[in-house]
Amino acid sequence: MRIGSFVLAGQYPGQGHGEALHRAVRSAEVAEEAGFESVWLAEHHFVPYGTCPSAVTLAALLLGRTRRLRVGTAVSVLPTAHPVALGEQAALLHLAAEGRFSLGVGRGGPWVDLEVFGSGLDAFERHFPESLDLLLRWLREGRVGASGERYAFREVSVVPRPAQALLPGQPGPEVVVACTSPGTVRLAARRGLPMLLGMHARDEEKAAMVALWRTEARAAGLAPERIDSAAHVSAGVLQLADGDAEARDTLVKAMPEWFREGLGAHVTVDGRQRRMRDPVAYTEFLCGIHPVGTPETAARRLAATAERTGITRFALLAEGSGDLATTEANLRRAGAELLPLLG
Repeated sequence: MRIGSFVLAGQYPGQGHGEALHRAVRSAEVAEEAGFESVWLAEHHFVPYGTCPSAVTLAALLLGRTRRLRVGTAVSVLPTAHPVALGEQAALLHLAAEGRFSLGVGRGGPWVDLEVFGSGLDAFERHFPESLDLLLRWLREGRVGASGERYAFREVSVVPRPAQALLPGQPGPEVVVACTSPGTVRLAARRGLPMLLGMHARDEEKAAMVALWRTEARAAGLAPERIDSAAHVSAGVLQLADGDAEARDTLVKAMPEWFREGLGAHVTVDGRQRRMRDPVAYTEFLCGIHPVGTPETAARRLAATAERTGITRFALLAEGSGDLATTEANLRRAGAELLPLLG
């Protein structure tokens, strides 16, 4: 299994932005020391749910602070970014960090971000495929022009060009797509892009999405070996303790208020109504489906997810306590006691 840390840089009640970001940076450093394979960085705007507004910027910092860790975005929100600008940043990190960067992209939501950045609701509802295809062309070709509905420009040179491969079979940075609907699964599959599946989804939902991805990838003509080797990522929550109840209590004491304030701060761009999960029930739900408990319980749950879904690559939120010392201890214990159980 390939175990990574999922970093949201959440601002818990009573904390400042700097405190949340310091915990995010420090937790990534500790993840490398503990033996984690990767760290995945979330991106949010204008809400305390996550205080990192630019996952690629934080990725650049962490690539400079680490030596072995793969650093990925989970995700860069494509509707609020120009695909060429994001492609240039991804190419820069890919080359400068010698292939340790992964670019995760997603649609985001119908939030006020679309108004602030001038993207408009269509960027979220209609133009994600065009933006994704332009981004992929930038990462794979030497010269790129556009004549689409949203982007139109004369042909220009790609500099720096990530397709000048650093590693055999890796012509540019890995691109992963966050998928929460069948439409996005089909979009990723037809382009042969692995999926990032959210921590809100049960194993059965993730298994169904992997099955749909494989079906669509075959229909698109992808080679069987490429389909079989697709490295999908399953997001989850990780909290270890001497007992299952103790681990669960750590999260139930901290996460609900973070969810209530953080997710409750989202504002839709068009005034549409949105339903919010009950924060306590949602926290308890996450504790029940993810590696929360003793190291042995956590190992069994990860093994079960891998068996049910076929996914062996994970991005696990270790900062659910909201406390830096507890987060560091959680990561170090995972390195010492959980990772050996996973082989």
